Amino acid sequence: MKLAIVTAYPPSKVTLTEYGYHLVKHFRLHTDVTEIVLICDRTEGQKELTFEEQGCTITVEDCWDFNSYANLFRINSVLSKTKPDAVLFNLQFLKFGDRKIPAAMGLLLPWICKLKRIPTISLLHNILEQVDLENAGFTKIRVLQKIYNFIGSSLTRFVLSSDVLAVTISKYVTILEKKYKARNIALIPHGAFETPPEPDYLLPAGPKQVMAFGKFGTYKKVEVLIEAVELIRKRSSEDIEIVIAGTDSPNTPGYLDQMAEKYRHVAQLRFTGYVAEEDVPRIFGDSAVVVFPYTSTTGSSGVLHQAGSYGKAVALPDLGDLSILVREEGYKGAFFEPENTASLANAIEGIIGNDAHRVQLGKTNYTAACSLPMSDIVHRYIEFFRAIQYAQNNDFDLDVPQIAKQLQSVT
Repeated sequence: MKLAIVTAYPPSKVTLTEYGYHLVKHFRLHTDVTEIVLICDRTEGQKELTFEEQGCTITVEDCWDFNSYANLFRINSVLSKTKPDAVLFNLQFLKFGDRKIPAAMGLLLPWICKLKRIPTISLLHNILEQVDLENAGFTKIRVLQKIYNFIGSSLTRFVLSSDVLAVTISKYVTILEKKYKARNIALIPHGAFETPPEPDYLLPAGPKQVMAFGKFGTYKKVEVLIEAVELIRKRSSEDIEIVIAGTDSPNTPGYLDQMAEKYRHVAQLRFTGYVAEEDVPRIFGDSAVVVFPYTSTTGSSGVLHQAGSYGKAVALPDLGDLSILVREEGYKGAFFEPENTASLANAIEGIIGNDAHRVQLGKTNYTAACSLPMSDIVHRYIEFFRAIQYAQNNDFDLDVPQIAKQLQSVT
């Protein structure tokens, strides 16, 4: 199978970059995949394509740009040129831009592939029905929120043109099936990026690192984390370093620079900037606790799965998709009230002040991550592609819910 994967890809700063990297890393090892056509965004640096294991050929077609009006035409042109046997889209609503028209035009691509009769799966990491438009940086104006919801519903219908629309949270399946009367939606969990050997759960010498990882400024706010640690410092003798690992959200350029200036008086506060893939194990491995300073959620959390892979305790808000993930996939953490400094301080202190509790949380999360390795997730996608091709060749409708049920019982 010659598989095209449309995604942002490192060293890109566009959303879902890390997930795109791990999709490519694991698809290239599957025996059914003979070539990957990586249709990715253009970057100044070289693409991160150095892997330890031998795998299939990867052909890089870096042809699109964030917020470009030409993305639809460029990607369509590459699909026509390369003629893949199947295509996988790694999507969310702001994948191709934070300007409305480029973002919307990019989401027409699954429909274009349907017209071309290319077997197509779209992985949609968030759905507009579950996004807090104000916190996610879209708009605070209620009238505009209604307009965006209407446009979002229309764009969802185009994404639903895919042979299979994959989502990572069971609640999304229910919402989409009920609202759109769709029968081509499959639950395919996020999966753990890596399943390294079980760690020893020991911390490096020096201050205990309290780390947040991601793209910040919209619904991921670092103020509450910094102020929570300051509160802990006032009432205890814990030696703590605050580590903000990552970059600005595309919607809030300059946010982290503003935070660095605002909190320049805070001791042991480190902003790492962009974290390359090879540095991710160290960033997580050195951390005593991974914190999710979120005001809302917009889909399954890659950071939670990464934290689990490295056996880390987590402190997270008890809201939305994070609560669902913890319940459905077996993760465990210290919950706090969103945007509540005192509540977050208690959650962090309860972990770093009790080493046995920290280790137990880390072990639970490592077990949860290992139960859904990325190799199993890729296998599910391959099985769906096989089923799509078989259905097309024999001219019958694909029973997506039944296939999803069978795959879930097997894996």
